[in-house]
Amino acid sequence: MILPQTPSFRLNGRKALVAGASSGIGLASAAALAEAGAEVTLAARSLGKLSDAVEAMKAKGWTANAVSMDVSDVEASKAQISELGPFDILVNSAGLARHSATTDTTTEDFDAVTDLNIKGAYFLTQAVAKGLIDAGKPGSLINISSQMGHVGGIDRAVYCATKHAVEGFTKAMAIEFGPKQIRVNTVCPTFVRTPLTAPTFDQPDKVKWITEKIKLGRVAEVEDMMGAVLFLASDASAMVTGTALMIDGGWTAE
Repeated sequence: MILPQTPSFRLNGRKALVAGASSGIGLASAAALAEAGAEVTLAARSLGKLSDAVEAMKAKGWTANAVSMDVSDVEASKAQISELGPFDILVNSAGLARHSATTDTTTEDFDAVTDLNIKGAYFLTQAVAKGLIDAGKPGSLINISSQMGHVGGIDRAVYCATKHAVEGFTKAMAIEFGPKQIRVNTVCPTFVRTPLTAPTFDQPDKVKWITEKIKLGRVAEVEDMMGAVLFLASDASAMVTGTALMIDGGWTAE
């Protein structure tokens, strides 16, 4: 008897672009992909932290490089991707949150969050997909979304709107790019402990709300995201597209 063989999680010979890679989920995603053998380009607006991350990865024998990229600058990002690609894998972890009561939302905050979380994400995904299509290659495009792309949240009307939009265009792109063997999915974390989320955890009322909602009884760490990103990037998820992988500790189970 010949038994079925588990598809490989290895990414040797593949090029990956990770946007928002200077810290948090983006950095963890870059590390997961590099450890699995991918050649990873870490992208963020500032090269400072990226350079440190690349050196740490190279010290482990992984292949990594860094590029300064502002995802909200659509034309510049497109040009960079055209020059550096094609990329077999995209992880878009670039994002912004400016939380406030709905009645306090300013047009400046609304524009800043939507320009990056929707417009930037859309055209970044488009650019990487176009590079793959032009090269006749398959690929896996992963947008870091949120559980807030599926539910509502306190003081998060704008953020929720942007993540719901990411879920929508991800599904539409998955349908469109499926015949090209380009898969498009999202990873939807719950509250993750990162430097950017530290202010939220300084508010006892928010911590109470969060811990009551997460059925596993704890907030997430960046390491909780790494396996999900690796799965979606690899051949292990070859039949997965147009879906949202919930890493939410049971928040949305209700």
